[in-house]
Amino acid sequence: MFTRMMYKKFWTGVPPWVLIGSVAVLLPIFTFMTVENVHREKEFTTRLLLEKGAALIRAFEAGTRTGMMGMQRGGFQLQRLLTETAQQPDIAYLIVADADGTVVAASDLDQVGAAYGKDLDLASVSRSKANQWRLVSRPSGVQVFEVFRKFEPTGPPGGRMRGPMMRMPPDGAEPPPDPPRVIFVGLDMAALEEARQSDVGHAIVLGVVLLLIGFAGITLLLLAQSHRATRATLSRIKAFSDHVVENMPIGLVATDGHGRIAVFNQVAESVLRLPASAAVGKEAQGVLPPELWQQVRTHTASETVTGAEIDCVLADLQRVPLEVGAGTLRDESGRFAGSILLFKDLTEVRTLRQEIARHQRLATVGRLAAGVAHEIRNPLSSIKGFATYFKERYRGNPQDAQTAAIMIQEVDRLNRVVSQLLEFARPVHIIPRPTAIAVLIADSLKLVETQAREKSIAVTAEDSSTAGEALLDADRLNQVLLNLYLNAVEAMPPGGTLTVRVSDLKGTPGIEIRVSDTGAGIRPEELSHVFDPYFTTKPAGTGLGLAIAHNIMETMGGDITAASRPGVGTTFTLRVPLTRAE
Repeated sequence: MFTRMMYKKFWTGVPPWVLIGSVAVLLPIFTFMTVENVHREKEFTTRLLLEKGAALIRAFEAGTRTGMMGMQRGGFQLQRLLTETAQQPDIAYLIVADADGTVVAASDLDQVGAAYGKDLDLASVSRSKANQWRLVSRPSGVQVFEVFRKFEPTGPPGGRMRGPMMRMPPDGAEPPPDPPRVIFVGLDMAALEEARQSDVGHAIVLGVVLLLIGFAGITLLLLAQSHRATRATLSRIKAFSDHVVENMPIGLVATDGHGRIAVFNQVAESVLRLPASAAVGKEAQGVLPPELWQQVRTHTASETVTGAEIDCVLADLQRVPLEVGAGTLRDESGRFAGSILLFKDLTEVRTLRQEIARHQRLATVGRLAAGVAHEIRNPLSSIKGFATYFKERYRGNPQDAQTAAIMIQEVDRLNRVVSQLLEFARPVHIIPRPTAIAVLIADSLKLVETQAREKSIAVTAEDSSTAGEALLDADRLNQVLLNLYLNAVEAMPPGGTLTVRVSDLKGTPGIEIRVSDTGAGIRPEELSHVFDPYFTTKPAGTGLGLAIAHNIMETMGGDITAASRPGVGTTFTLRVPLTRAE
């Protein structure tokens, strides 16, 4: 369909101004050629008639001289010779007139004695031997080509004919000279004019044909150039569309009018776990999962654009959530040309939706916990005060004193939980200060020396970073590290090892701190929840320590991740971006 549209555009793609320009250039050229041909035809006809008239005049003069040589036998009859000569085809008339225009002989006897040629300078013409011509319109409306010049029946002066039959004057003198006369030969132009008109018509037709041929040649050249440009454009557009289809971030499947798969891009291969070579050219109903094929059928039947979220069962029986849109393809005449199917894998989207919903619930619980904590602290203070009072009052009674001490201990634990709740609920504020990284790590480890020594746990530190001094919030980072140290010490049996490794981040300014222990580790199903609020594996834990650490690292622009192998140990990795201290 796309190819037909491009070639339709090709045939109408020649700009109108190009065609108009071609006509404007070729029309004057071929018009000039045609007019020139017509003019040559006219000149040729004129020259032919002039030569014919001159030949007739010479023949008539020759006949006159012959007749004059036989004058003694029968006398010379100029009128009779003229009349007989005028009987030849294509001769309209013959006229011999004096220099004053009086007709002395004519093929039409009615003209003898009449005046003719008064519109000409006959005196001048009777002295010139040059052949002259003009067009004369006869009373019938027919034009005649008239040739005229000086009439010389006896030859040029000094060369008069002599002969035994000619009578000479008795005194032997020269005969008198011929009076000045003019001979007119009228030639019928009908046959020649018809031939000339035919030639003119042929010349015009030839000019038109040449014009059309020239126009067709230019048009073909332009069409050929347009064809090349269209093919190049079509190739570029096809390459571009193929590139777009193959690299678009959603799956695309297109079928032809017979239900066979014509397009199957890379995302479709990845989502449906099916190579394009096994899909293209095959029946879509037998290749696509039933849920997808049902979307195509529904859209084709209803002629509406469909969009839905479905769970698609693949060939390996794995269920994949998809967002699907289907449409119909039609050619330029509106006929059905196939269907198009667009789909996107919603696995990550659904996971994000679940995470957002969980975070919203946690945020609600956090706000609720913050409100409750404020209300609990006052009664806790009162309870602790009374427990302290009873402990002092019943100092002599060991059992009562121990009960009061337990009450004080539990109130302190509750107070710590409330403090953590408040800290988790309120925003984290970071105050960066110039801090020496090595000093920070050493000071943080000193806080757990006592607990580690009591459980015979070895503490090692390895620093390979080149950070030196940097701007960061030492108190907040120390809070995160202390929480990780305490969790590691509690998770290890006596004789374990706590290891802290510091190194530079790759590709960006910062440090990476790894805190590893040799404890029991965390089970895989629990590892993804270690940073969730209130999630804990310790009987007396609150589940807020790692959640607070996670919030602090996010606020600092870094992150914290956990990796663990049950029975081997756990490693927490902190990535801390740094700004060099001036």
